[in-house]
Amino acid sequence: MSPTARFLEGWHAYVADLDPKRLDDLLAENVLFHAPAYLKPRRGRLEAKLILTNVTQVFEEFRYHRQLVQGNDMVLEFSARIGDKKLKGIDFITVDEAGKAIDFEVMIRPINALQALFEAMMARLNAGNTGARA
Repeated sequence: MSPTARFLEGWHAYVADLDPKRLDDLLAENVLFHAPAYLKPRRGRLEAKLILTNVTQVFEEFRYHRQLVQGNDMVLEFSARIGDKKLKGIDFITVDEAGKAIDFEVMIRPINALQALFEAMMARLNAGNTGARA
């Protein structure tokens, strides 16, 4: 199985069950994570896990529409909702030969949905939420 196929199989399983333990097998220890609301990327599996486990609790009606793969790089297009704000987004992911993400960038539009995401994420993180389901 190719590194991207290995990653995608695990990633779609994570999206289906939202088990944060799966992220340990999907994210390289030193992954570089580019969140849409941060100017500078975050480095490390723990930072990426914190963001990903919280955002999956914020998104409603999340679903992927298509994915494009070229070598160890992939692009996944998705949509979701936060309250009454609908959004579209793209995940740009590069994996290593073990199929673990080494670079993960997320882009979201429109701006009002990005703002709603930022506010919801800040509320969760300021409340000390570690991303675990309530």
